[in-house]
Amino acid sequence: MSIPVALPDLAEALERFGSGFLLTTAGERIKVVVVDPVVEGSSLRISDPGGGTRANLSANPQLTLTYAPLTPRDFALIIDGTGRVEGSDVVVTPTGAVLHRPASHASEPVSDGGCGQDCRPVTSSDLP
Repeated sequence: MSIPVALPDLAEALERFGSGFLLTTAGERIKVVVVDPVVEGSSLRISDPGGGTRANLSANPQLTLTYAPLTPRDFALIIDGTGRVEGSDVVVTPTGAVLHRPASHASEPVSDGGCGQDCRPVTSSDLP
């Protein structure tokens, strides 16, 4: 599900979560690298994620950034987007962001209208 991204909230989330994992693919194998994106206007810049990542994005611009929960059983941050190569960097245009955790990790009942898990759009009021 794609949820509109409010970049001021996303910037705050990125500061709280620290380093994340960038997932790209150009075929059958998924490439994962650790990254520290920086918000630049309406995009995220990833400094030199490596040649394999740049090659994947040249073939397939779809990507996902994931961030592990800050504490056990808390929310993970998942950002979907597209990436383009600029020199040795990658510029990401986010298309959706969500705070996610399994329903079994929720401390309160999970909404019946959701995906069956405990997912929320990224807003500053929901940040851990």
